Amino acid sequence: MEEHELYQLKYPIGTFEVPEVITDDILNEWIIILEKIPNRLKILVEGLSESQLETPYRPGGWTVRQTVHHIADSHHNSYLRFKWALTENSPVIKAYDEKEWSKLFDAKTAPIELSLTHLSAVHAKLVYLLRGLSRESLKRIFIHPEGRVETSLDENVGRYAWHGQHHYTQIENLLKREGWL
Repeated sequence: MEEHELYQLKYPIGTFEVPEVITDDILNEWIIILEKIPNRLKILVEGLSESQLETPYRPGGWTVRQTVHHIADSHHNSYLRFKWALTENSPVIKAYDEKEWSKLFDAKTAPIELSLTHLSAVHAKLVYLLRGLSRESLKRIFIHPEGRVETSLDENVGRYAWHGQHHYTQIENLLKREGWL
């Protein structure tokens, strides 16, 4: 497979780019995406067979099952980062090795309904929290230990709206390619 084709499979909506200015409209759009992605994902994958769940979305990529579990794990970690940044001064967050998490027993074998339910609950709590935050609170930051990169909460809203859409589209594109959708 050509490098460009593999890149398109890996990043079907491109990479996340932080706008120069995060306006109220952009922020509200991102929050709506976060609100809707759990149900959209559930509808997309709910009828898949075990065999389909074991299909990687691209050569060398995660299976649909691993991807669904990854989204829930990742967004759970993100929710914690929001809480830390809101309650601590510029905390250094705990990073996690997503590739190693994807190799764990639960990511490879657990019913996807567990992660779909978890994702729905995490997003309901996150969206409720986000809608109650001031713009000042959304400027609070956390620091990623790899490279000591600072991320504001408003930027993180966009990053995880993109992340959910990114993996949703990976799965959706697989289903279209295979004629399952």
